[in-house]
Amino acid sequence: MRDAPERDAGRELSGHMSIVENKKAYHDYFIEEKFEAGVALEGWEVKAVRAGRAQIKEAYVVVKNGEIVLIGAHITPLVSTSTHVVADPTRTRKLLLHRREINRLVGQVERAGYTLVPLNMHFSKGRIKLDMGLAKGKKQYDKRATIKEREWNREQQRLMRNRTGGAGSTRRS
Repeated sequence: MRDAPERDAGRELSGHMSIVENKKAYHDYFIEEKFEAGVALEGWEVKAVRAGRAQIKEAYVVVKNGEIVLIGAHITPLVSTSTHVVADPTRTRKLLLHRREINRLVGQVERAGYTLVPLNMHFSKGRIKLDMGLAKGKKQYDKRATIKEREWNREQQRLMRNRTGGAGSTRRS
């Protein structure tokens, strides 16, 4: 029974193949909760995303007319697809969620002062999904504290490696 979580974790990893990640979001925001949503895409967009031509770094998620939409995500069209369709690489894309999830997110964003931030675009069971986070903005001093903590953890790892003389250490006494 002990190895059951490992099997589940392996299946979860094999089911989600990341396309693009928004690392800047973790630097700029405290992520309180994550949600997965489908993305309403056109045919040429699906082909371009499968080719890895998507970017969500400058994108953001907003509530518009009771729907959740992704604004500013850039999907560069492929040269070979859809010559008869005029492609708009930064068009507004609808996110697909259950109504109760939408209502909950709308309440959090409007009343509690949260922001919706795109975190990761990935494949899940052959479909393109977007992970978004319910987030609070970081102040400048919070960002500095995060950087300081990351550097300290890196320094600790380096010190432990040198001290124990672990694998990969070339130091000889």
